[in-house]
Amino acid sequence: MKHAALAILLVRTAAFAPSVPAARRPAPRPAPRPAADCSIVDVELGDRSYPIYIGEGLLTGGAATAAGYLRPHVGGSQVLVVTNEKLEKLGYLEKTVAALTVEPGLRVETLVLPDNDDEPSEATKTLENLGVITDYAIEKALDRKATFVALGGGVIGDMVGFAAACYVRGVNFIQIPTTLMAMVDSSVGGKTAVNSKKAKNMVGAFYQPVAVVADVGSLQTLPDRELASGVSEVIKYGLIRDAPFFEWLEAGGVERMLARDPASLIKSVEDSCRNKAEVVALDEKEGGVRATLNLGHTFGHAIETKSGYGSWLHGEAIGIGMHMAAAMSRDLGWIDDALYERARDLVRRANVPDRLPEDSPLDVASFEAIMAVDKKVADGELRLILLKGGLGECVFTGDYDRATLRKTLVDFCDAANRTPAGS
Repeated sequence: MKHAALAILLVRTAAFAPSVPAARRPAPRPAPRPAADCSIVDVELGDRSYPIYIGEGLLTGGAATAAGYLRPHVGGSQVLVVTNEKLEKLGYLEKTVAALTVEPGLRVETLVLPDNDDEPSEATKTLENLGVITDYAIEKALDRKATFVALGGGVIGDMVGFAAACYVRGVNFIQIPTTLMAMVDSSVGGKTAVNSKKAKNMVGAFYQPVAVVADVGSLQTLPDRELASGVSEVIKYGLIRDAPFFEWLEAGGVERMLARDPASLIKSVEDSCRNKAEVVALDEKEGGVRATLNLGHTFGHAIETKSGYGSWLHGEAIGIGMHMAAAMSRDLGWIDDALYERARDLVRRANVPDRLPEDSPLDVASFEAIMAVDKKVADGELRLILLKGGLGECVFTGDYDRATLRKTLVDFCDAANRTPAGS
């Protein structure tokens, strides 16, 4: 139906060995044994731990294969799969339903949210559309044992996850990310939210999925611009905590990902998820170290907010934001010129912008106004994630020279430092 509206981390390779936490473990149910091998990254959160399955063909390899990754994580007899029109047309909804119904016993409802070319997807991440999901679940009389399935990119994942957190005060949900951005970031860690008119992701909840199924085969149909946006997000892991991963990206990894090489995509998703899972296990609700995953995001979110949600893809705005953070870190004397240049150059190689275009509405005043209500503000103090030391080292701090922050904003807003519109 369509509506308008460290501590412990285990990475293992196996031909399917489901890891369902005891407290959320569904009743035993026969499940086909998948034919495809996959890597599994476990997010260790006690009784809310869950696996991230990563491989090629986990969803696109056939109903029997996909069933092995999905059905063991469905606790009751009801499932709601939420996706959008584009993914329905590409056949991913049909594949998901086929996997869930490969054997009898489940009632599967589907909700296809519309795609509006005049309304970018990020602009649809609203409380109104959240209500579309929960109202549909009520209409279908789904109960507390129902499982929601988010089939799509970050917008679908964020909204469905938040809907799962709210519906009857919480039902299980499974993430099936179909974009690189969602695979390496938004589907992992339990951040769910919708946007307000004034700020991005300010209305939401920390609510973990029971499983994530990341099939890099779905990236073969992803538009080039969206793929590049995801590659941009991947770079942060190397800059903030994983120097060997950054060096792999520098040594051609970025280009192989953009060329959609399956092995390179699997490695990048696995390494990104491993890094994020380690951080989430230490700091699930972003009291400290988890904030470091937001390198460049304070600047990037300001760009997205001022420009209008959806004008920029998230990774495009974050590419500029990471460049700004690296430049500020250099000007503070916290990193050397060589590391700054490596960070800037890798962002450029990801085929995303590293500077504002000349027609951007951003100026220093708008940056400062939006950043003042950023989620990382505490007691009136804006805290930033900045690079400090060698490759793979960073800090989350409010102890920096404010004049240097202002210099960064002035430099990047200066007309002389902007790129020609459309370039």
